Parts: sequence; structure tokens; C-alpha cells
Amino acid sequence: MPAAADSPAAPSDPGGAAPLSRVALRGCCPRCGRGALLRGLLELRERCEACGLDLRAHDAGDGPAVGAIFLVGAAAMLGAFWVEFRFEPPLWVHALLWPALVLPASVLVMRVAKALLVALQWRHRRLGHGV
Repeated sequence: MPAAADSPAAPSDPGGAAPLSRVALRGCCPRCGRGALLRGLLELRERCEACGLDLRAHDAGDGPAVGAIFLVGAAAMLGAFWVEFRFEPPLWVHALLWPALVLPASVLVMRVAKALLVALQWRHRRLGHGV
């Protein structure tokens, strides 16, 4: 076992879990930190291709969507008010600007939140604190 901890492919956390920042921002496996957690934009993989971790039991539910609604929705509302009162553009500017900003931002927030929630769920189940 000590030889595996010294190998470059070993997880950087001594507890056998990848750092949460790497998992959330890069969408990596919560155990090894190498395999992809998501397939496509938001679909969770069944297994990590690097370490074989079974991810079927882990589900983030509606948490990422709720996070995106609160964070991106509030930022878009504040931005729309600021643009409207500062520059007073025609309505078509709002119709083009905000969907182009809100849709990619929502997907990004949902990807990060989903990866983070799955990683936290895996860590707590692994340690015996969850269901």
C-alpha cells in the first residue's frame, strides 16, 4: 500500500479522496481525481473510467438547478437593472444579451454544483455518516 501512495496516479488526499476544488471545478472522480464525473453537459457517468468507482447510487437531485436559479438568476436580474438604468438600451438588446449570458452561466453553475454535491455525498457515505 505505501508504494501506491507514492505513485503519481495516487489521489493527493491521504484519505483516498480527491480535493473538492478539483472535483467541482474540473468534474473529476471524487475518489481518484482522474476520471470524468460527467458525460456530456450534465449526465452523471455510471462508473469512473480511471478507478472504476460505481457512481450509480449518487445523485445530486435538484440541488444544482436550484443553485443555478438563485445564483445566476439574481446576477442576471441585477445586471439587467444596471444595464437598463445606466445605458437605457432598446428592448431588443436585453432580448439578445441576457439569454446569451444566462444559459451558459446556468450550465456552468449546474456542472460545478452537481460535481460538488456528488463528491460530498460520496465522501459522507464512504465515512459512514450518510444513508
